[in-house]
Amino acid sequence: MAKLNLLKTTGLIGGVVAGSWIITKTTSKVQPRSIKPFFTQQAPYVFAHRGGMALRPEHTRLAFDHALKYDVTGFEIDVRLTKDEVLVVTHDETVDRTSNGSGYVGEHTLAELQQLDFGYHFKDINNEHPYRGHEEAKIVTLKELLTAYPDVLVNIDIKDHPESYTGSLAPSHLYRLITDLKVEDRVNVTSFYDEQIERFNLYAQGSISIGTGQNEVAKAYLAYTSGYGHTYQPKTDTFQLPLQVKNIPLDKAGFIQFLTSLNISVGYWVVNQIDIMDDLIQKGAHTIVTDRPDTAHFLIKKQY
Repeated sequence: MAKLNLLKTTGLIGGVVAGSWIITKTTSKVQPRSIKPFFTQQAPYVFAHRGGMALRPEHTRLAFDHALKYDVTGFEIDVRLTKDEVLVVTHDETVDRTSNGSGYVGEHTLAELQQLDFGYHFKDINNEHPYRGHEEAKIVTLKELLTAYPDVLVNIDIKDHPESYTGSLAPSHLYRLITDLKVEDRVNVTSFYDEQIERFNLYAQGSISIGTGQNEVAKAYLAYTSGYGHTYQPKTDTFQLPLQVKNIPLDKAGFIQFLTSLNISVGYWVVNQIDIMDDLIQKGAHTIVTDRPDTAHFLIKKQY
């Protein structure tokens, strides 16, 4: 997940609100979102962040297989496009932090990425590297993941910048893959960049669940706090939020209830403490994204 620059975005949107945005919104009829099949399972949802990166090397089969032991609802993953235009499951722009290789993901072919060890840097609680050279510590393509785990939901975050070459192609490639595999009902597509979500939805036309970028979060938050919540028309199916941004709390029960009333499922990342998980669920949060599916499993199984 990327950091949310809510203060900067809120300031920009504030100027708009003072003018045409308020005029437009006050004359429109607000309608709650229709609930997509992705959100019809029993809540609360628990998504293993990058497969549960505190427990196994992130975004590898090691992580995904291990997370399933804790009955997670699904995986929260990031995707990028390779040089030969294959969507792979990885977070960073480069492979330096997560593998024994170096360089940009978009400058490597899939075959080149498959030669790298994505368990190389992972350390366990004993500060050791137990998964170096492990056969399951390899790059995973999105197609492989969606095929290998047919019974879980997958939250897909488009990471490539919209102005990059790979970013310009990623939304269309993602839509084609989802429809080719016929997994429309078990994926949610989001991005830090509102533009990537909008591009994807130009293809999907509302047929696939989508999340929200930072600008839309700021717009909704400003509408809620300024007394114009009744004018806010949702454009996405879920908000996945940090607890706060620059001392602006996004975890207030009132804000959660406001979004929920519009059929927007509210999720929080990255939550690893059991008391915070419990507090958020009590406030009405729909989804917990966590590095620690083991901790979430203990809470959910004991109390919900």
